[in-house]
Amino acid sequence: MAVPSVMVLPMFVVVMAGIYYVYNEVIRFMSKSVVRNKVVVITDAVSGMGSECARLLHKGGARLVLCGPSWDKLESLYDSLCSGSDPTQTFTPKLVLLDFSDTAGMQDSAADVVECYGCVDIMICNSSMKIKAPVQNLSLEMDRNIMDMNYFGPITLVKGVLPSMISRRTGHFLLVNSIQGRLSVPFRTSYAASKHAVQAFFDCLRAEVEEYGISVSTISHTYINASQNGTEPSSSSSSSSPSPPSSSSIPSKISNSLLAYLYRQLNHGVTPQDLANEIVRTVDWKRREVLLAHPIPQLALCLRCLLPSAFFSVVAAGVKDGPMAEQLMK
Repeated sequence: MAVPSVMVLPMFVVVMAGIYYVYNEVIRFMSKSVVRNKVVVITDAVSGMGSECARLLHKGGARLVLCGPSWDKLESLYDSLCSGSDPTQTFTPKLVLLDFSDTAGMQDSAADVVECYGCVDIMICNSSMKIKAPVQNLSLEMDRNIMDMNYFGPITLVKGVLPSMISRRTGHFLLVNSIQGRLSVPFRTSYAASKHAVQAFFDCLRAEVEEYGISVSTISHTYINASQNGTEPSSSSSSSSPSPPSSSSIPSKISNSLLAYLYRQLNHGVTPQDLANEIVRTVDWKRREVLLAHPIPQLALCLRCLLPSAFFSVVAAGVKDGPMAEQLMK
């Protein structure tokens, strides 16, 4: 019996809603089965992604160690997690004051993290500092600050936790990194360099610790669109400019150019909730590398690898175009 055409759209909506419901239930079950009783450390837990991840893993029964540069914000997150949660099914989170920009105190912070439960099963490295400016306008001091925050801070924490994982012959490091660790965009020299550096460190680390049963994963994502689910951006993920503008703000004279289209796709972003769900999947499947981006940035990566000259030409043309350069600076 044929289905009337007028019923096709409602049936499609119902089917998609059912698939979405099943998907959410699977994610919820995975978060409970994968991390239950596991010691999970989340750096910059007060950020949009960090707090979403903390809520998901807290409900799943993880023993959380929440780290961040602001004690007041950590306590606020602590209160929101504990209020309304079932104490028979969840563990009370532990808080550690940790600031990646304070490289001198990172070793002490790493010791505090390990002392919370005596071990670490999963470490989620999340924090970063962003800046957008022409290279000639950036001082060497700013370059060093970016590297301290995005590279030296995270690797110092990893090195502080690693001996405990090696002695137990188990553990999982997960780096939440920007896609600019693999695809550089103009006016982000210091930021992209720091993201490339930390990506390379974790890639090398993966090979070195595999024999000890330790997993290393990296998730490269595009812009985190915190406004899509009402979360505030991280205090430690600072930037010298406002959030990227919508595609409608790009001048019409360049709206059809390849770089303008790529720019719009890069700024569609992902929500903190989507990123938190991807973290749970990555931990469960122990995936080594994840690219969380729309098809256009993925295509740009392929173009960068297969036709680098064409990619460089497109990027350079965007910098020479005055209006496009202004958008890249925002």
